[in-house]
Amino acid sequence: MDATAVASGDDTRTDSPEAGPSGESSTSQPPLPARHGPPAVPTAAAAAGDPAGGAGAAGDPGPSVPPAPAAGAGADPVVPAQAARGGDAGRPAEPAQRQPYARPVISELRLSAFGRHRSAAFPLGPVTLFAGPSGSGKSQVLAAYEALAGLGSGATLETVFPDPGARIPDGAVPDAQRRRGFRLGCTVDGPAGPVRLELAVQAEPALRIVGERLSQGGQILFATALRDPGRRSVQASWLTGGAVGVTRAPLPDDRLGTALLPLRVAGSTAGQRQVLAAAEQVVVALRSVFACDPRPDRMRAPVPPGEGRLLGDCANLADVLRRTRHECGTRHALLAGAARTGCAGPVAGLGVRAPAGGAVTAVLDRGPGRPATELARLGSGELRFLALALVLLTGPGVLDMDPAAELLSARQALTVLADGFDHGLDGGQAGELLRLALLSCGRGHVRLVAAVGEGTAAAARRLGGVSVVDLSV
Repeated sequence: MDATAVASGDDTRTDSPEAGPSGESSTSQPPLPARHGPPAVPTAAAAAGDPAGGAGAAGDPGPSVPPAPAAGAGADPVVPAQAARGGDAGRPAEPAQRQPYARPVISELRLSAFGRHRSAAFPLGPVTLFAGPSGSGKSQVLAAYEALAGLGSGATLETVFPDPGARIPDGAVPDAQRRRGFRLGCTVDGPAGPVRLELAVQAEPALRIVGERLSQGGQILFATALRDPGRRSVQASWLTGGAVGVTRAPLPDDRLGTALLPLRVAGSTAGQRQVLAAAEQVVVALRSVFACDPRPDRMRAPVPPGEGRLLGDCANLADVLRRTRHECGTRHALLAGAARTGCAGPVAGLGVRAPAGGAVTAVLDRGPGRPATELARLGSGELRFLALALVLLTGPGVLDMDPAAELLSARQALTVLADGFDHGLDGGQAGELLRLALLSCGRGHVRLVAAVGEGTAAAARRLGGVSVVDLSV
């Protein structure tokens, strides 16, 4: 049983990369036999560098792979030979009626073996809501998305997976070397066409990436394998083309290799340019993510003036309102209009009190002859509503995030992640947020992926343009 070691039960290998002999390790762990399709990257087979990461993925009662052949043990991950050819070889054949996305976006999230999810693939649209009872895995879906986004931004595994044991599939059984792990991936659509990213992580006994694959149209552009468990690196191979065909080099095992490719690939050949286009598209989509979880308990106190970039917990909402009021009157007016629906009592506008050298306090303008109401006096639902409405109506420049600086913001689509999107909100507030989401996401600049309760999901099912994913226990 390999270190993918996911829960017993359903066979998770149906959504895993195809196996091949290319990523075999010098260790005793055998690889999976080849299946139909091109060689694939190794996955969470820990030190074995198993290219499919599927052995034991279903929690099989015993060894499920044949003995490793003596020849080829310890071989590098291999990019298919046809990858060395120039032209359009290996490029995905798109339907004639399909138009490429103008901005890179994650169009599918795959949790091959992650928490309670196995062989799960979730298509993502402009507005995608996950619904289901407690324990159905809604939060795990958003956690996986956020982790990929962090890795795409250059964060380490320890940063994005502070508790990796919680991501090991339910019921996972360790192998003889006490290794367990998880697998996830995504498809990124954009100007370069659909690009697939697959990632396998060993969580125990040491947290490390043991397999990564970047592919397009069935052609592997970049792959990694763990060859020496004693070293904190993986062997990487990427398409070069021409006489060389493939370039190999070690990469760290605690960072996403795809995010490092723009720093390692020169782009001097057609093959290298194909790799760069695919990698950059994935990185742009992953970096254009803002995870938002408004915390009303942190939003009530006045805040010192700052850059006016909204934090993930929205604790500095007052300072951001100060900035939007002066720099973006149109969006500020839209937010004030939304506040009339989401806040109790009359609302004439949103204002701030910012004495020189003092803290910033946000207030609701109640109209002529009425005293303004400080945000500290609002209910928790009202505060969450205002924060989420601001996120949906603004852009990366007002959010505490690090989008790809080399690409114009007009060529990027901001994805908002919101776990418990409707937590503490009434039906009217949740409905207004859905309206704002459809308004903003309909233009292609913003996308929303959120976990919601059944009430909001029921209302969303009646709306065009909203995808509701029902998860069951």
